[in-house]
Amino acid sequence: MMAAGRTSGRPHLRPGNSVDRLVGVLDTGRPAEEVISMTRAQTAPNSRLPDRVRSWATDLDDATLTQAARTARLPIVAGHVALMPDAHLGIGATVGSVIPTDSAIIPAAVGVDIGCGMAAVRTDLAAHDLPDTLEPMLDAIASAVPAGVGREQSGVVAAAERWFRAHQPRTELDDRLVNKTLRQFGTLGSGNHFVEVCLDQTDTVWIVLHSGSRGVGNQLAQRHIATARSVARRSGLRLEDPDLAYFLEGTAEFDHYMADLVWAQDYARANRDAMMDAVLRAVFGAVGRGSERERVNCHHNYTERETHFGRELWITRKGAIRAGVGDRGIVPGSMGTATYITVGLGNDESYHSCSHGAGRRLSRTAARKTFTVGNLRSSMQGRTWLEEQADRLLDEHPGAYKDIDEVMANQADLVEVTHALRQVLNYKGT
Repeated sequence: MMAAGRTSGRPHLRPGNSVDRLVGVLDTGRPAEEVISMTRAQTAPNSRLPDRVRSWATDLDDATLTQAARTARLPIVAGHVALMPDAHLGIGATVGSVIPTDSAIIPAAVGVDIGCGMAAVRTDLAAHDLPDTLEPMLDAIASAVPAGVGREQSGVVAAAERWFRAHQPRTELDDRLVNKTLRQFGTLGSGNHFVEVCLDQTDTVWIVLHSGSRGVGNQLAQRHIATARSVARRSGLRLEDPDLAYFLEGTAEFDHYMADLVWAQDYARANRDAMMDAVLRAVFGAVGRGSERERVNCHHNYTERETHFGRELWITRKGAIRAGVGDRGIVPGSMGTATYITVGLGNDESYHSCSHGAGRRLSRTAARKTFTVGNLRSSMQGRTWLEEQADRLLDEHPGAYKDIDEVMANQADLVEVTHALRQVLNYKGT
């Protein structure tokens, strides 16, 4: 029996004709061939750009540009700051920016959800394999992957213990945080974190999810951001924004942060893999069979040492993914819109990067003032989702985000689309 208040039933599937490797009609109503045509267009140069800022965004406000310019003026920035098509205002540094630094790292530029990113699996299932109602599948996914603010597993799973024994952070965690770290392994979180069952242009079933390093990543990040501010004050460093405080390579603070950063990035990746395994078991259990054909797992809040323009630099991607030649990527839109699986083109000017999603157009507060529960239900029509929690998910309304197809068109020189996904089931934490 269906739980009251949820949208269920088989989605309306709309086949189309092949165009290169993309066919079908997306949930936006745009045929895939139109999206491909859009993504081959070149982005016009932005005449408003400050010095040492390059942008692939056409939907960009002045506050975001001003913030990016502040970052670009830092003495440790080596080259230009690259703004991806989804760029928007962040804390300290712009979300959707790529920041090259020489012998230094800005902890707040990485952000508080260290290693946040995406995972996607292409299965051997097709649309016709899915049950007529996806309600039991949604319930199975919700049971397998706890989601929501502060949510944890009911107990410590063996996989968490094994991973933690093999990976120790530089910072010594107290017993409470160790227990939280173990119990949050394999959990989703809240906000824009999600699990989706999708169909691509050939009606192949994909599983897509978005999550990061949970509570432990946040706490480690907050500690190091506070330390960086303290170091800046002691050093007499004059910053336009205290959140742009940085650690210099060769210092104890830099080494400590980098050790914890790498650990949290690894935890986030392992967390996504654990959740994906659990979701696959739930989906395959609901169908009665199934296997994994391909998996993509990529960070979009992280730092890595790379060589660009002949220099070895620290590349911080704050809401951006690596898009070197052949790099697989996942670029989601929002609830009710498309997700794209991509391959990188290795654009030097973007530091081999692309957008991490659609990017917010409205803050959560503004979204709640702008949209109604009825709007959200209309946007999610034809999909199975937590409709009874629509009031708590209102700030995730697709209208609060930029147009994902415009984002993809603006980064035609950064990535190539290989699969266009339309969601049939959405699961989010509140």
